[in-house]
Amino acid sequence: MKHTLAIQVENRPGVLTRIAGLFSRRGYNIESLAVGPTENPDVSRMTVVVEADDEAIEQITKQLNKLVDVLKLNDITREPFVDRELILIKVSAEPASRGEIMQIVDIFRAHIVDISRNTVIIEATGDQGKINAIEEALKPFGIREVVRTGRIAMVRGAKN
Repeated sequence: MKHTLAIQVENRPGVLTRIAGLFSRRGYNIESLAVGPTENPDVSRMTVVVEADDEAIEQITKQLNKLVDVLKLNDITREPFVDRELILIKVSAEPASRGEIMQIVDIFRAHIVDISRNTVIIEATGDQGKINAIEEALKPFGIREVVRTGRIAMVRGAKN
């Protein structure tokens, strides 16, 4: 099962390495990782998505909580949350196919952020399903490059 962990950590050098190392030492691959500062510049928030069973996640969370730099850790997998990813896709776009590409961009409420003679770069945000769907829809045109962020997530409603 995929678990989504929301981890607040001290915003210091080396914290990401220690946390990622904990996963790799136990043989778990981090599927998605996003890190950024919070409203407090001394604290960063990590959103980590990892495929593991409940027992393994319990062990991982116990180990993470032992790290000095970890301030707070929540497994939000079973809570109602909002999640988003960002994707930039560079697509081959000959003049004859640009109209069709623009229709796809509109359907997905995405944006063209750069255009050249033979390519366009499209920016889209949404949940993982939407991001996968726009990528699939654009494949027939020839995807030249893809850059995806990891998942970011926040629990819905008032949460302490």
